[in-house]
Amino acid sequence: MIRVLLVDDQPLIRSGFRALLNAEDDIEVVAEAANGREGLDQARKHLPDIALIDIQMPEMDGIEATEKIAGDPSLAGTHVVILTNYGLDEYVFHALKAGAAGFLVKDVQPEDFLHAVRVAARGDALLAPSITRRLIDRYVSQPLRQNLSLTHLTTREREAVTLVARGLSNDEIAASMVISPLTAKTHVNRAMTKLHARDRAQLVVIAYESGLVVPQTSERG
Repeated sequence: MIRVLLVDDQPLIRSGFRALLNAEDDIEVVAEAANGREGLDQARKHLPDIALIDIQMPEMDGIEATEKIAGDPSLAGTHVVILTNYGLDEYVFHALKAGAAGFLVKDVQPEDFLHAVRVAARGDALLAPSITRRLIDRYVSQPLRQNLSLTHLTTREREAVTLVARGLSNDEIAASMVISPLTAKTHVNRAMTKLHARDRAQLVVIAYESGLVVPQTSERG
């Protein structure tokens, strides 16, 4: 059962998402909150698998709430998915840097919303390759973490990180590297541990900011 926390200052938004999620056999909304501060308290109380958090809220916004959840060892199993009205913007990028696993626009189709919750619960990033490229092109024009050493990654781990940053799933990474999906997952997880990345979304950001992966002209747009 996927346990979900809803954090949004609009009651109608929360009720709509709650009804949609609770109608599924494998998903349960365990708590709700109207701002980031309440959301953090509820997350610590219920230890959800997924925290769906609005970006702009009173008391504590979604970026600060995400950062606090990501920095709390007791919430290591909680994946934050940012909810936004505006799609890709600077707030979303900052939320990803703060530790969010991905983001959803609030007018997403119900089936896509449910799929995204399940993807995030598996620990995968909600970042399609096109979204990743737009994020990097817009907000990471040059490496920001040039002092971050990647030398302690093995060659295979670096290759796996590069493929994650290109938007590949574990199965696709396995096919590209000619290894088993389990081995691909192991390479990704070890790289995340060594780079102190909370999840695959942060691994993507680190890959670009460190210069391991550089956006190509053909990818832009």
